[in-house]
Amino acid sequence: MDRTLKSFFVFAFLFVSAVSSETESVSAVENDADPMIRQVVDGDHRLGAEHHFSLFKRKFGKSYGSKEEHDYRFNIFKANLRRARRHQNLDPTAVHGVTQFSDLTPSEFRKVLGLKGLGLPADANKAPTLPTDDLPSDFDWRDHGAVTSVKNQGSCGSCWSFSATGALEGAHFLSTGELVSLSEQQLVDCDHECDPEEPRSCDSGCNGGLMNSAFEYALKAGGVMREEDYPYTGTDRGACKFDKSKIAASVANFSVVSLDEDQIAANLVKNGPLAVAINAVFMQTYIGGVSCPYICSRRLDHGVLLVGYGSSGYAPIRMKEKQYWIIKNSWGENWGENGYYKICRGRNICGVDSMVSTVAAVHTTSH
Repeated sequence: MDRTLKSFFVFAFLFVSAVSSETESVSAVENDADPMIRQVVDGDHRLGAEHHFSLFKRKFGKSYGSKEEHDYRFNIFKANLRRARRHQNLDPTAVHGVTQFSDLTPSEFRKVLGLKGLGLPADANKAPTLPTDDLPSDFDWRDHGAVTSVKNQGSCGSCWSFSATGALEGAHFLSTGELVSLSEQQLVDCDHECDPEEPRSCDSGCNGGLMNSAFEYALKAGGVMREEDYPYTGTDRGACKFDKSKIAASVANFSVVSLDEDQIAANLVKNGPLAVAINAVFMQTYIGGVSCPYICSRRLDHGVLLVGYGSSGYAPIRMKEKQYWIIKNSWGENWGENGYYKICRGRNICGVDSMVSTVAAVHTTSH
């Protein structure tokens, strides 16, 4: 056989295999989803939007106070069905459909997020450059006991507090060998730190905040209490109940990691889970798979926790493994992949590499 022709057949075989692998990966997520999700993703409109809305209300326990409110939410729901289909076309390696946020307008959804401020302070401590030659090909702090169970911020815009406690929980585990669930509510009630370069960035409970400001507060306050001693309420109308005698974890220092993805991976492996920010527009409709949208804003509006990275399948065009970050979210285990989000690495997708912080805990003996 002619060498050129043989090369063509080899390339064609690899391309078909890659597409098949990508399709199987997405199909696996679809098959695990309930019928409501599959109907939306597959474009099955035979049962109509009203049927989908009834399933949505039952699945997520939604109820509305009046017929006017019900009809208003139904219209938003229909718009979000169209949004989910657009997201599916723009992000074909993930699965998009109905989530608990499908009756929220884009502005209402953004209020649920809670990241505040324009970015990292100019005078932030920079993390030292780490060697990257011997990084593992896959890594996940969940496999090493450094990550608490998925939490739920509810309708409070307190994502920043969950991102901050998650990073400190991991750092405390590395320092003591003890995994302790820390109190987001302490940060919501007591932390009002501000970036001096950006006065509007004051941490403001359910109205938003920044992870680095939360670390600064914890450093000044002496630490953060256990979740069980200061439980989460999802509101910011209470007085600060911080009890210094019940501090469970303390911040030694924190720093900003560069945009370089190898450095982010190296800091993750060495220092534990990282506090990161992201643009969450595709997360409103995300069901599972590796999210790798063709177009995504890098305007950061949500704080999350980076716990690992991996690879899966093949990208059809580039013919190589699809690398992704593993993100712990704070919307409960019923969102995404049991509360987690996978987003592809390599191009600062949705700004995920733009605001990354690492924190170190004060070394103490386990108690």
